[in-house]
Amino acid sequence: MPTHFLTDTAALTGRTLRHVTRSLDTVLSTAVMPIAMMLMFVYVLGGAIDTGRAQYVDYLLPGILLITIGSGISYTAFRLFMDLKSGILERFQSMPIARSGLLWAHVLTSLVANLFSLVIVVAVALLMGFRSSAGVLQWLGVAGILVLFTLALTWIAVIAGLSASSVDGVGVFSYPLIFLPFVSSAFVPTATMPGPVRWFAENQPVTSIVDTIRSLLADQSAGESWSALAWCAGILVIAYAGAMAAYRRKIA
Repeated sequence: MPTHFLTDTAALTGRTLRHVTRSLDTVLSTAVMPIAMMLMFVYVLGGAIDTGRAQYVDYLLPGILLITIGSGISYTAFRLFMDLKSGILERFQSMPIARSGLLWAHVLTSLVANLFSLVIVVAVALLMGFRSSAGVLQWLGVAGILVLFTLALTWIAVIAGLSASSVDGVGVFSYPLIFLPFVSSAFVPTATMPGPVRWFAENQPVTSIVDTIRSLLADQSAGESWSALAWCAGILVIAYAGAMAAYRRKIA
């Protein structure tokens, strides 16, 4: 990989990170909705949901983490859209810098911002009674899956940011991503669902990812790990290819 690509991407990432640090309210607001949902489900609905011997907050947290990521990437699409509208893309094209550096800068900034939001959500979960018997390796596995999932969804956000025609349309793509955990094992066991809904819930990516994270946090065998990794990697490859194709069309 050319050295100038790395240095250009690092410089552009510093630029986007400075924008984020000047408006930390956007990062905090990303965590507010998932935390509110966690509070509602644990303290209002949790008593009516049977998850076996596990505390409901322990059962719920993996799905809340994925919703946090789904909520956070909408800001990535918005920041990229605003960059395009401001004309910065044309300005960068006239300079001797790596063409894809701008996209990677937004992706890496998204990763940092989302990890910060995830830490906030986990901290609140700990205050609510969340406990994990996972060791260092299991926590590293959880972090790896969350990073891979964040990258996959962020490249989808890049496609939205490049393709949207208005500010109102930029974040619309994230709604299905936030809704998908509700039709999975994130909030209730899939065994309680009617036939067709259960089949969909058991065969969509969120269930595999949530079950893997839940098993790792409980220090249990993560039987769904390969499926979760395959889903994340597959989405990442397809989204990256789509983002690059959209970017080439944009700069053509």
